[in-house]
Amino acid sequence: MSRRVEFFQGTLDSTGEIDEARIFDTTLRDGEQSPRTSFSYEDKREIAEVLDEMGTHVIEAGFPVNSDAEFEAVSDIAESTRHSTVCGLARVVDKDIEAALDSGVGMVHVFCSTSDVQLEDSMHASREEAVERSVDAVERVKEAGATCMFSPMDATRTDEAFLSEVVEAVSKAGTDWINIPDTCGVATPRRFYDMVEGVVGTANEAATEVGQGEVYVDVHTHDDFGLASANAISGYEAGATQSQVSVNGIGERAGNAAYEEVVMSLESLYDVDTGIDTTRIVELSRIVEEKSGIDVPANKPIVGSNAFSHESGIHAAGVIENSDTFEPGVMTPEMVGAKRELVLGKHTGQHSVRERLEEEGFAPTDEEVREVTRRVKDYGAEQGRVTLAHLKEFAREIGVTREEVRV
Repeated sequence: MSRRVEFFQGTLDSTGEIDEARIFDTTLRDGEQSPRTSFSYEDKREIAEVLDEMGTHVIEAGFPVNSDAEFEAVSDIAESTRHSTVCGLARVVDKDIEAALDSGVGMVHVFCSTSDVQLEDSMHASREEAVERSVDAVERVKEAGATCMFSPMDATRTDEAFLSEVVEAVSKAGTDWINIPDTCGVATPRRFYDMVEGVVGTANEAATEVGQGEVYVDVHTHDDFGLASANAISGYEAGATQSQVSVNGIGERAGNAAYEEVVMSLESLYDVDTGIDTTRIVELSRIVEEKSGIDVPANKPIVGSNAFSHESGIHAAGVIENSDTFEPGVMTPEMVGAKRELVLGKHTGQHSVRERLEEEGFAPTDEEVREVTRRVKDYGAEQGRVTLAHLKEFAREIGVTREEVRV
């Protein structure tokens, strides 16, 4: 099967907004910061291995200074990863940066609060101190020969003039990447687009002024208002090269932009080749669900159990004829490693019942299909979902013959 599907005419017929898109996965760092979630050493290694095999561009493996166990896990992932760049997080503090560098990661992600509320009541530093410490941190990482990513934490609640000042300073200091974090999830797609577009311009103008190379922009969006994935896509449209995501969207509070949502939006809605093996997305989701202890809702896009399921008679009949009728068309279950399911219940129609009976070897007449459908609807209305065992029972009760018997 082709990796991508041809586009339909109409609203999805234009695909030129995004030229390039990389994926930075933070499941093992921000994802693990989900309340009541903790990955073991073995958990981290297993998740990182799948992310690496799928072709994820960057894996943020953890916060090396946090503990000896965290340091060892990050070090081992950095050593064993074959395709992905491994990243370690660090505050603009010498011991954090040294721990990250000592862990052997290829990228060090340093961050410093820039909003006034965080500077005053969390970091307890002035704006001037924040700029100075940020520049020192970037220079230390670059001196060590590692790739540097800098984040002005709480960027979307930072005074715009001060944000520009910080971006200019770290760009001139030689950072390779600037990450724009919507730390508290307050961005909206249009406003975030404007911010990212401005940072892209400011960073590269400053870098060019002092003879530095291109500065790439990355975005990190939170889901407090359910806008994380939309904001991540908006960031790409505004000129960001990369977004930070987590599998199943897990992370602080309401979580992060979801790996599966962002990747498949890029692949299927924008026709961007991310280079990621999307057929393992459901497999990856199930692993993270198990290790994190955070259940995936049935209606979760891409990976939820209902994502490719149909019960309504009209929908099921259409999908049986042509799946494009009531599915996106540009994304199939096979593309993400899922399976389509026709669910039986009070909304089920005759087409779906016939399809399921024939799959199980029955050869029902039209009248038998109508009678089984009536029983399915009645049972579904009283008891909820109808299982395959119930369907077989109904078929046997009214004497539906097996196909092999009729032959």
